[in-house]
Amino acid sequence: MKLEKIVLIVATLTSFFTVFLSSAVMVAVPTLASEFGMSNIIQNWVTMLFFLAVAIFTIPSGQLSGKFGLKKSMIFGSSVYILSSIAAIFSINSEIFLICRLVQGIGVSFLNVASMAMVVSAFSPQERGKAIGINVTGVYLATSTSPVIGGFLNFHFGWRSIFLTSVPFLILILVLLITEIKEEWVTMGDVPIDWKGSIVYSLGILLFIYGFTRLDESTGIILTVIGLIVLGVFVALELREKYPVFDVKFFKNPKFSSANFAALTAYLATFAVTTIVNYHLQYIRGYDSQMAGIILLVAPLIQVIMAPISGRLSDKINPQKLAAIGMFFGAISLAMLSMLNVSTPLWFLIIAMVSHGLGFGIFSSPNTNAIMGSVPQKDTPVASASVATMRVIGQTMSMGMLTLVFAFVMGNVPMIEKYFPLLITSSQITCLICMVLCAASVFASLVGIKSKEMLEFN
Repeated sequence: MKLEKIVLIVATLTSFFTVFLSSAVMVAVPTLASEFGMSNIIQNWVTMLFFLAVAIFTIPSGQLSGKFGLKKSMIFGSSVYILSSIAAIFSINSEIFLICRLVQGIGVSFLNVASMAMVVSAFSPQERGKAIGINVTGVYLATSTSPVIGGFLNFHFGWRSIFLTSVPFLILILVLLITEIKEEWVTMGDVPIDWKGSIVYSLGILLFIYGFTRLDESTGIILTVIGLIVLGVFVALELREKYPVFDVKFFKNPKFSSANFAALTAYLATFAVTTIVNYHLQYIRGYDSQMAGIILLVAPLIQVIMAPISGRLSDKINPQKLAAIGMFFGAISLAMLSMLNVSTPLWFLIIAMVSHGLGFGIFSSPNTNAIMGSVPQKDTPVASASVATMRVIGQTMSMGMLTLVFAFVMGNVPMIEKYFPLLITSSQITCLICMVLCAASVFASLVGIKSKEMLEFN
């Protein structure tokens, strides 16, 4: 089998299972909250802590992958992911489980960067959009099937069965990496590691995102401001660094910067939707996790269909035009979801989810192609890290925004019927904010259409 096909198979399997555990566990959150006695705020951290870890370690993993090789990074990330998933099965309280989620995020940060960079390195520019589309399909296939599979497993066998089912496939990915892929793809072998930049970035993003989730308190405001200051120091350090962990000069390219901002706002606007709909189905409508998982299938199923189509189209049509069209549909879906209440017909919710799936299915592959195609071949690990970072920061902040709205509207309370009206209000407010963010993503995509294809910096 040709190297390109093997790489695509491994990368797509990796994309599937890095998303599967996150999405499948999300459906099981009410069960986890009941078993471990989590409040409405703490249960959001089951998802948010995972993505916070990914956000913190993605930028450093980009440089490490380029220096030591994409294959080695994939092997390391897979090993960490497997061990932390096994440990999660034996969790006896919420603290241990949340620590396992944190470690899983570290493993996934390496997998996200290395797998995408590996695809870009293995395929020619003429075939890159198609390959990215197939790889992104793995993400959407996991997003579509994981609520159903996760809901079924959780309902019949408990939440631990989700991890037990996933671990054998994660081991298979590790075996394929070791035995079938011989190329290493070392693009920064002589470049020293920018430890100072890595530490400053990680500290800044930690303070900013954690503070963001607590903006209802003075401590949260202080931490957010300090985080932004530290991130500003990071940018200043990287501009002077000969071998920066993340070359911020690439943001001088309007195509690169606009596509990254579009990705950030898109994920910030859309990621919390699954949690909002899941809470609506299980708490407001009273469905079990199995039924909720089946209904949650709608949006990602549309994404699975659209991702490879939009990926192929992005090789022929300006990818940022497609991205703008996608986020327009996303804004429509969020406008509809902002109307959810106890009397909303199920058909209305399904139509909103179809629009959501159509929008993000059109957006993601072209946006990724725009970012990856705007840097020189040698800098693909940096671009891949940027793609992953925008995604996970957006996802983490999206959950942080939902948690913040919960804190303002509901307070730190258990998810019981007494507080369901406040849950509905919180979800409506979040969807309206997300609709505005979708509009910002449309604008950002349109800004980059006439920019240069690539800028190279020495």
